[in-house]
Amino acid sequence: MHKMKNIGENVVRIEAQALSTLADRIAGPMAAAFQRAVDLMFSCGGRVVVTGMGKSGLIARKIAATLSSTGTPALYLHPVDALHGDLGMVIRGDVVLALSASGETEEILALLATIKRLRVPLIAMTGDEVSATASFAEKKSKAAGKSARSKRASTLAAAADVALDCSVAEEACSLGLAPTASTTTMLALGDALAVTLSEKRGFKEEDFANLHPGGKLGKRLARVESLMHTGDALPRVGTRTKMPDVIYEMSRKKLGVTAVVEGDKLVGIISDGDLRRLLEKRGKDVLDLTGGECMTKNPKTIAAGEFAATALALMEEKKITSLMVVDGGGKLEGIVHLHDLWGTER
Repeated sequence: MHKMKNIGENVVRIEAQALSTLADRIAGPMAAAFQRAVDLMFSCGGRVVVTGMGKSGLIARKIAATLSSTGTPALYLHPVDALHGDLGMVIRGDVVLALSASGETEEILALLATIKRLRVPLIAMTGDEVSATASFAEKKSKAAGKSARSKRASTLAAAADVALDCSVAEEACSLGLAPTASTTTMLALGDALAVTLSEKRGFKEEDFANLHPGGKLGKRLARVESLMHTGDALPRVGTRTKMPDVIYEMSRKKLGVTAVVEGDKLVGIISDGDLRRLLEKRGKDVLDLTGGECMTKNPKTIAAGEFAATALALMEEKKITSLMVVDGGGKLEGIVHLHDLWGTER
């Protein structure tokens, strides 16, 4: 059991070391290539087409999804499907990001002729070390007197406009065979590209929300205006409304609270808790009072354009279950209840 625990620990340590080394490369010898890759994808007029086989293909799918969800249009292209017709998905204006640990994956190399014919920029992620990688563009620089590389680059890295180094000192697999540290490095490098692009585009929370309308994440990033109760579903009474009618309005709308208004302007609220406290203090005399006499003045409010997560945080802070939604002039626009915000927790 102790040995098994050590194996698990060692796997994580090996992969963590691979990521640390990758970070050093991005900050150092690979900085220019990384920036060039970012610039190519940023200026891309089409989509980033991400491709890879096997385990690299699984990572490629995730990178494409991350790019798409952070503001860079992207799609995954299976290289085998590409060879049987799907290569038509790649058009001029696109950028291809190809993943191959060896840089010699036959199915990927079979796409090179078409990529070059279309003059589509090619970014490669391979296991070539930076010192051993000569990209297609770098090869041409030899004529200008620049030094040759110390090792032969893989076919994919040599053909690429930009070659990114995903090399690792060792795989975390004890046999050194299963892609582990290498795929982790590819995944992290893809995330690094996607987040850098997102920052470069000025991608904001509202942009993220627009691309994630479903599920818990979508609800947390939704605007209050998309969740609030309005119109006839909004409980409201006037300051002169008698309490029996106030209680009827609260019961009918089933939100445990009602707004008190003068015209369209919010002036207070009455909650179930307010009502219980009044009954304990005043008894049946409460029924002779008006909404204006029983209301809590200056209630907590929120603007319709705020995020649902902001409304939830405010409710938790103030220990309340609903917020009135008002515009800049204090006009009542709606109400958002805690039940409407379930699923917005992080």
